[in-house]
Amino acid sequence: MDTAGLTGTWEIDPGHTRIGFSARHAMVTKVRGAFNDVTGRLVIDEADPASATATVRVAMASIDTRNQQRDDHLRSADFFDVETYPEMVFTSTRIEEIDENAYVVTGDLTIRDTTQSISVPLQLIGVDTDPFGNVRAGLEGSRRIDRRDYGISWNTPLDSGGLLVGDRIQLEFELSLIKQSEVPAV
Repeated sequence: MDTAGLTGTWEIDPGHTRIGFSARHAMVTKVRGAFNDVTGRLVIDEADPASATATVRVAMASIDTRNQQRDDHLRSADFFDVETYPEMVFTSTRIEEIDENAYVVTGDLTIRDTTQSISVPLQLIGVDTDPFGNVRAGLEGSRRIDRRDYGISWNTPLDSGGLLVGDRIQLEFELSLIKQSEVPAV
């Protein structure tokens, strides 16, 4: 992993980060949404690239599909059961550079009480300093998962023989990270 520009500790900037999703609805259209409460950290050590770690936490109650009734249903026990399982958590097990500015982050994704290993391809969009002196990095990527793998199987049949909610969910990642100042040892 080429860590020259990324060495250090990075925190997700929740105000400029989007973890979104899309799913088929009634087999004819897509429903899109996002989670509005996302936190996380990426730690990279140029001297030991294999030790790189990433953790992302998503407050499931922050789901937003621009439809209150649908959001309430998604928060219910039929889907995410946010009262029992308030967070979705991703913890990396490996980060590797596969091409210039292209990475695959492999780790454990926990939704509800189920953990599955997934790999997420991410593209480094850039690293730059914003007008306030913050060093920022931008990463984007997507990954398709099957919601049934996480015990989310609620559905209802359509007259056509299809199902109301698609099983394949496209996760979309637009991550804005802020490099944290290193605190000198005393």
